[in-house]
Amino acid sequence: MLTVGSQTIQTCAGLSRRGLLLASAAAAPRVLWPELSQAALEAGPPPRARSVILLWLWGGPSHLDTFDPKPLAPADVRGPFSSIATRTPGISFAETLPRLAARSDRFALCRSNINFPPGHLEAGTLGLSGANELTNPPEPAMGAVLGRVRGYGALPPFVAVGRGPVRDVVGLVTGQGGGRWGSAHDPFRLKCDDLGEVEIPALELLPGQTTAGLSDRVRLRSELDRLQRQADRRIEAWDGGYQRAYELIASPTARQALDLSAESPATRAAFGASSFGQSCLLARRLVEAGVPFIQVNWSSYVEAITPNCDFGWDTHIWNFEMLQDRHGPILDRALSALLDDLQERGLDQSTLVLALGEFGRTPRINGQMARDHWPGCYFSLWAGAGIRAGTVVGRSDPTASAPVTPPVTPRDVAATVLELAGVPLTRRIELAVQANARVVEELLA
Repeated sequence: MLTVGSQTIQTCAGLSRRGLLLASAAAAPRVLWPELSQAALEAGPPPRARSVILLWLWGGPSHLDTFDPKPLAPADVRGPFSSIATRTPGISFAETLPRLAARSDRFALCRSNINFPPGHLEAGTLGLSGANELTNPPEPAMGAVLGRVRGYGALPPFVAVGRGPVRDVVGLVTGQGGGRWGSAHDPFRLKCDDLGEVEIPALELLPGQTTAGLSDRVRLRSELDRLQRQADRRIEAWDGGYQRAYELIASPTARQALDLSAESPATRAAFGASSFGQSCLLARRLVEAGVPFIQVNWSSYVEAITPNCDFGWDTHIWNFEMLQDRHGPILDRALSALLDDLQERGLDQSTLVLALGEFGRTPRINGQMARDHWPGCYFSLWAGAGIRAGTVVGRSDPTASAPVTPPVTPRDVAATVLELAGVPLTRRIELAVQANARVVEELLA
């Protein structure tokens, strides 16, 4: 089933042609991207990462209760979780992540990330745009940069999967799209629910048209060819932008990529019955379809339990309960399944997977028996294309309060991602993005 705007369309096998065609015209202004060829890629060596999957753990996961436990620290620092061994000698994780501990030889872990602002919206802007200071307008997001370099294909080059744009109850993160380049470089947004049903909320129906009666699949099949011919006639009157939208929405590649029902029940179950898990599975399908940058948002709202929000990582209260019962199991299962799935399909060496949030959480437990914001030290997890798996880069102090090795800033993260994705320093200088950043060479194979 596909939801288009406020309408719901039954599909035969994924997305119906009519639902896609009806949506194409009105959607065009939101999905237009500049005409950019792949000349830059073809002129030089191929990028190690043909696609990037960014798992944005919005809200700030506690590094002490996941990937950087401190079992020798005082009780009000180490928390209630035990440490468990991993496949990487001498490295332990918190007991919240047993599946990932068993796969530590498949990824690299950085324990020396830092950010600068203590607030979600500001730190999120820096984290997603790869800037070290706030600007107005903000710098373009990493996905926007790679999208601009790679250009448009059968699907948009920058896709965000989640319940909506990342935000808190006050407002939106400003650095999650095109920034100073404008909204034409914003991500194309998809939603994926716990059952793997995909929605495209930005698309609107053509004026005067509805989806009433489309639930009859037999009649739907009989109308497909007629509607295709009608759309072909109407497309002649549309300008190039509408042509681009038509090609996107009507393409078989798009329909196939967004159809999770094509996956086996075992594969879908491996990722877990959660929006994040099914979104990770959708990200893999988008990689197969050739999308350069896929951002999977853990949640739209940063808040963990505020009414009408969607369980982000902002765990000022119930941090340990949520990590034990919800956040830990969902992340452990979904990310492990994604790593397994990419490897089994031979996509791991051409796909970069990066998981991180905008900051970590306080080393000392607060008065609500939880943890607050902490930009001074946190983790990032790197896997796949060009990454030296089974390594740990950077080290924090005995309470995970600060790195004792050179810190990795948001700008360093973005430069490393773009370098692996085939956007070298010379091109970054041309685009005026991450020009003076450090590529984290210790992560690279």
